[in-house]
Amino acid sequence: MAGDKCDFEQTFSFCPLPSKKFSFLQDRETLELFMKWSMLGRVSAQTYSFDQCFYPYSSDKFALSFFRDPNVVSSLRKTEAGAWVPLDKLIVSVAVEPVPCTKVSMELFDPIYSCGILRPSGHLVKCLHDVYPDYDELRQMLQEEDSEQYRVFGREERAELLFRLFKHLCVGGELCQYEDTIEPYISTTKKIYRDLISVQKDPETKKISVVSTVLKVCAYDESGRCYPGRREEDQTFAYLIVDPFKRHVTLFYHSYGVGTFTL
Repeated sequence: MAGDKCDFEQTFSFCPLPSKKFSFLQDRETLELFMKWSMLGRVSAQTYSFDQCFYPYSSDKFALSFFRDPNVVSSLRKTEAGAWVPLDKLIVSVAVEPVPCTKVSMELFDPIYSCGILRPSGHLVKCLHDVYPDYDELRQMLQEEDSEQYRVFGREERAELLFRLFKHLCVGGELCQYEDTIEPYISTTKKIYRDLISVQKDPETKKISVVSTVLKVCAYDESGRCYPGRREEDQTFAYLIVDPFKRHVTLFYHSYGVGTFTL
């Protein structure tokens, strides 16, 4: 019982790690794509260390501690009325969704190359749409459940962090200029994914596996939902990516809107 009580009272403390750099935020080619997709200046990642052992069953407590920690609060920004503002009210609760993260290769996307979404050249097949004049089979597959192509990927594949990152990039920001070919989406997804997750190799089997725990998070103050945004929007998201061995957590987030136009 004493052990249970100790765990119940467990809290986490966090410290920003500014020395932790992400290659996708340093790479000019990636930043130019973010600018094209209206995500530049609105997508980012920052890492913090924490001081207690992390177990997936403590995810809710971990996330609440994260959003209440003074070192975290002082470094976070949210968007309101098109401006970046600090978190100025106490977080009273969090919503936490565990996100499967098991993939160690890009094989997940193999079906895209053989289902009619792409031409042999790698160009995306265009299609007519009632709302969007410049539409393609890829975005239809990603977004419209009643489309034939939607079933190319099942529920389990769509739940994976790797697939979610890909979809986030393909949909983009408010003034997104969409790609004509699949390659920029695939290569950028790979860069970000490799930057965010931690893996280990089994010394006996040599098999590589993901050790990160991924949580999609949303924080609430006394007025309601406040982070990553007041309004619920698929392209406004925040993920906590936990490395339990290093005791590092990375916040990867994006606020939907009009991105920056200059590097």
